[in-house]
Amino acid sequence: MLNAFCAQHRVTTMEKHFVDLGAESYWSICVTFVDGTNLPLSSGIANRRDRIDYRDVLNEQDFVIFAQLRNLRKLLSEQEGIPAYALFTNEQLAEMVTRRVRLESEMAKIEGVGKARLEKYGSAFLQLLNTAISEQQENFNAPSAH
Repeated sequence: MLNAFCAQHRVTTMEKHFVDLGAESYWSICVTFVDGTNLPLSSGIANRRDRIDYRDVLNEQDFVIFAQLRNLRKLLSEQEGIPAYALFTNEQLAEMVTRRVRLESEMAKIEGVGKARLEKYGSAFLQLLNTAISEQQENFNAPSAH
């Protein structure tokens, strides 16, 4: 229900807090939106939700790294109580993989990846990228057993 609401309104901020009351714990969510901007489901904004299947876009090896990046993004977003796309979008993750990003300066060249994201999340994503890319190269260069 919250996703449907957010898709139909221009949300300016969203705060999510976990209220720890033992067995009666819950999430408190505050959504701030601009009044009077109820968007019909047929609007261009709602249609931007056309999903790209990255299994079709990326080769098998790249999709494995992409999936690992998505898992990391999900873990970090849940820890911070923010939407996953606030860290990096799927498009940005796919670009990290296809460009074989291994340095912060390379990550900074991806559209929408600014200094704040780099400082906050860059090292975790770069560590995963460097490990995964290195492992792929080792597997590719390993002599095959016949």
